[in-house]
Amino acid sequence: MPRLLLYISADSHSLYRWERSGLQLLQRFKPEDIARARLKARAGTLQVVADLEREDFHEDHIPFLRGAERRAVIERRLAHRYPDTRLAAALSLGHATDARRNERLLLTSLSDAQPVISWLADQDKAKVRVAGVHSTAHVAAALAARLGARDERFFLMTANEAGLRQTFVEKGRLRFSRLARTQDNGSLTSALVRTETERMLKYLATQRALPDATRPTRILLVVPDGDRTHFMRTLGSAAGLAFTTIGLSQASRRIGLRRLPEGAGCEVLYLHLAARRPPKEQFLGGENRRNFVAWRLQRSLVGAGVAGFVSCGAYAASLWIEQWMVRQRIDGVQRETVVARSQLADASTRLPSTPAPIEMLKASALEFRRIAARTPAPEAAFLHVSQALDQSPRIELDALAWSADPEQVLEITGRVSGAAHADHRAIANEVQRFGALLESDARWRIVATRLPLDLSSEGVLAATAAVEGTEAPRFSLRVARNPG
Repeated sequence: MPRLLLYISADSHSLYRWERSGLQLLQRFKPEDIARARLKARAGTLQVVADLEREDFHEDHIPFLRGAERRAVIERRLAHRYPDTRLAAALSLGHATDARRNERLLLTSLSDAQPVISWLADQDKAKVRVAGVHSTAHVAAALAARLGARDERFFLMTANEAGLRQTFVEKGRLRFSRLARTQDNGSLTSALVRTETERMLKYLATQRALPDATRPTRILLVVPDGDRTHFMRTLGSAAGLAFTTIGLSQASRRIGLRRLPEGAGCEVLYLHLAARRPPKEQFLGGENRRNFVAWRLQRSLVGAGVAGFVSCGAYAASLWIEQWMVRQRIDGVQRETVVARSQLADASTRLPSTPAPIEMLKASALEFRRIAARTPAPEAAFLHVSQALDQSPRIELDALAWSADPEQVLEITGRVSGAAHADHRAIANEVQRFGALLESDARWRIVATRLPLDLSSEGVLAATAAVEGTEAPRFSLRVARNPG
């Protein structure tokens, strides 16, 4: 994006193209030709840097205010001070140290700037984007800081095309500036520097703004490279003044200006800083920068749109990469499946042949598993009888038969030890107690009981019941498992 800089002086105007590496001179014309100058800045912006002799500086105080109230008070003070405020500005000097803490303002304005104002109106009609109108005095404090001036109060003097620009800087802020015209041949002499310095010191003394008289006043002088040795030898430090002379090339390197236009003066330092870091304070008001503000808003919208488009593109790219990775994983799984199937087929071919097809063997194995799952095991029944025997020490087991067709049935044959053959009631009670232990689990029930002697009212004495022997009386129980 091209950025144009217009340097305005009393004798001539110069148009430059700014780039990060340096400045390029495009055009020079007389002040009276400014109305006919056609600046091709439609593709970029234009900044105006004025270096005029008639520039007013006035210190004023306003109450401590903020926002719209502060702007309204400043506009009233400017209107009271200057008849035409279109090229006027107010620079803050900080707050006073008194109890009221009033804000100190430096009111500045370009005098007799009607040709510039008319030309700016024509540029506005031509849709030229004028970013701002600055004075070299506005850029002087930033230039001095880049050149290494760290004193609380000092003077910056530069040999510009328009003349000797003298600026008084206090605590990093502009306090006063003036332009001294050089001789007719345009050369700058050490005598002129001393004369203009004394004149400026006298004026500041009337304003009570001079630095401490006990310390020498530092003056930073920037001149072309060819005059640096002469000024260093002739000026030096004398009469309370401490001059430090810097060549233009050295000053350009300190501010980052790598390419100088041929035959340019120290004004290129102000132009470079005004383009690279424009000062906040300027003469052109917001209503006179409509084209520039609209253009900057348009660029912001375009930038936001581009940023949104790039963000969407990045998000879409991330989704595409994620989808590509998923596809790669799916392809890997499919390849592994093919390999596994191939290995299974190879293993099947190496196995011995079976008398029946593999599908029939599989179906038979499944059927055997289902049959085994439905076939009950005798372990649970045996465990139940064992627990009942543990609780019946007089019962001795003679035989135990288990069957599962159609249901689980236990045939228990045993005898009651320690009971006499004639004590039929004790034998019956012990067998009934053993049967109750077997029925204590709700899953089992006694189907039939056979005692050595039937004691019911319908029973009859068996032939064996009356025979006394040495063996213990035997009994039998038939126990069945309940379904479910």
